[in-house]
Amino acid sequence: MSEPRLTTTRRQVLSALKPNRISEEIRPMTSVQPSAGITVRLTTRAMACDFSVIMNPGPTEQIEAAGKALDAIHAAEAWMSIYRENSLFSELNRKAGESPQHLRGDMFELLQTGQRIHLATDGAFDLATGVLTRLWRACRNEQRIPSQDEIGAALEISGMQHLSLNPQQNSVAFNRPGLLLDPGAIGKGFALDDAALQLMQSEHAPQSFLLHGGHSSLKAIGPHNGHAGWPIGIGNPLFTEQRLGTLLLCDKAMATSGSNIQFYRHEGRRYGHILDPRTGWPVDGMLSVTVLAPSAAVADALSTAFFVMGVEKACLCCKNWPEVGAILIPFPDKGRKVCPTVIGIPDDQIVWDEDQVALQEGSFLPKQANPEAPL
Repeated sequence: MSEPRLTTTRRQVLSALKPNRISEEIRPMTSVQPSAGITVRLTTRAMACDFSVIMNPGPTEQIEAAGKALDAIHAAEAWMSIYRENSLFSELNRKAGESPQHLRGDMFELLQTGQRIHLATDGAFDLATGVLTRLWRACRNEQRIPSQDEIGAALEISGMQHLSLNPQQNSVAFNRPGLLLDPGAIGKGFALDDAALQLMQSEHAPQSFLLHGGHSSLKAIGPHNGHAGWPIGIGNPLFTEQRLGTLLLCDKAMATSGSNIQFYRHEGRRYGHILDPRTGWPVDGMLSVTVLAPSAAVADALSTAFFVMGVEKACLCCKNWPEVGAILIPFPDKGRKVCPTVIGIPDDQIVWDEDQVALQEGSFLPKQANPEAPL
């Protein structure tokens, strides 16, 4: 349950005008890293995490515009959350197995985007895994691992292949009763896209800003502190208090998926929270995946899909999107240094910490534009 909706008051405006240094995701790590400058920040709580608008200092009117953009996050949560009985997604999960349900435009757009990515990633991304997610959550609370029979039964009523989308009617039907949609792997990004659009279309829009949701989903517009973008810290998935480097993000979204924080152990084995929707089991071959894309929703979904697919298949899949870049970090073979594979991101856009990163020949992979790219 989120906190009450943010409304911009005079006190909040004056408080937000106090300059502060960008922290966490965009603070400089060493003298060679791109440095962050003075910023103004407005924050609210939604979707079980903090959402912030971070701006270069400017007129007070842009603070009010930022507050309205954050209101869009709460509005998106109201219809997306499957933890609210009265949300549109909860209603859809109850009724779509009985008859086709007409959807509002943005909700249908979210499902269409999810379906395209589902097909393009051979099912590695899937919105229709609510039953699997509930099974693993229940078993974790019971301090056990689900049996293969339980997973098999959940898989029978999971998967976007059981959805029928009708673009002419803006409707959807479930071909398997009991199927449950869970927009968690794309919802924050979709909400960020909404908030960014709201802010850019406002009368007093800042020329440059950074939006983030829970530090794992971001969208940056314009430059910052004399740089060609906003300096974003790339977290070390092994040592979370450290940063592997800094990336300059401009007019793009960025999302990171990993299991270094959300996991649990059972009988000596580590289980992450990201499930392979095709097998029903947690994925364990990657440390983290970061994706850059024009849309925060697409970045969110692809970071999850690439994490599931692993380095080799993610590299092949990523090359189908000319405007998508990725940083793939598998478990290191030995030592403390990680060996990222970078696809479609110019090497001068990232400054790595050489004490933590071992870049090998071929680590930066260019891409050829595919005119038939699915997104």
